[in-house]
Amino acid sequence: MKLTITPQAQNWFKKELAPAKGQGIKFYGKVYGKTQVHEGFSVGMAVDTPEDPLLTTTIGEQLFYIEATDEWFFEGFNLVVDYDEKLDEPKYDFSQA
Repeated sequence: MKLTITPQAQNWFKKELAPAKGQGIKFYGKVYGKTQVHEGFSVGMAVDTPEDPLLTTTIGEQLFYIEATDEWFFEGFNLVVDYDEKLDEPKYDFSQA
């Protein structure tokens, strides 16, 4: 399992979100929607304080993470968070780990 944030996505997060000290950007599985590998679930994202991170990636001073409680959603997959220029928002790409 790997979490990758592209430079374009990092720039979007830096511009759009301002986590306080000790907070990061959390990715999680949420009900409704779909991904390349999930039916009925999509990727959620929120500014939050890590409690029990399963996986972390730090770029500069910005923390990105997945909590252990969301292992069920990401287990067996790598997640690349990229930027969709047309929609001006993050996009999520899964691949087998």
